[in-house]
Amino acid sequence: MSSIILKFRSLFFIFPQKTKNKKKKKQAFCFLQFSSDVSMVCFRYGSCATPQDFEMYAPDASFEDPLMCAIGLQQIKSAFYSLSKVFSECKIVEYSVKENEISPGKQEILIDNKQQYKFLGRNIDMISLIKLNVENGKIVRHEDWWDKKPLWNRETVKLPLAGRIMELTRRGSMLATHAMMRFGKDPNM
Repeated sequence: MSSIILKFRSLFFIFPQKTKNKKKKKQAFCFLQFSSDVSMVCFRYGSCATPQDFEMYAPDASFEDPLMCAIGLQQIKSAFYSLSKVFSECKIVEYSVKENEISPGKQEILIDNKQQYKFLGRNIDMISLIKLNVENGKIVRHEDWWDKKPLWNRETVKLPLAGRIMELTRRGSMLATHAMMRFGKDPNM
């Protein structure tokens, strides 16, 4: 269990914080309490994601939240690089982690959290459940359930056609974001 946790030490790089003085970028540190032999793990929050932060994802991994559905590493990069373009500030302020071993080499990591965003000068608080499916030490599926509610898709809604429309809407949103973010190209560091 400890090796998996250590591989995820920079998982939340994706929530940028902007500062007026670009030379002095804010960094916040948050510690998670685990019941295993690794009692505390530090997650780093930076002003933007770095290419190294995506090494924990499998090349064909997927990411899905209520707004978009990314398939493949390049689209996942676009999804997270876009956060700093939309929000002036993003951070996870509280969270707890639970890890379940599904079978040898396969884990599910649940991160129950509270996120804070700043959009057009207004603070937005959101409760979320992040679900990570990990195979052989790499994330293969990353879901973000806002308000801890499952994503709407053809399997979770009563009318499968409505679920399929929601899936297509999220894919369209992702493709537009992917194009605007230069198709997942890493920003110049």
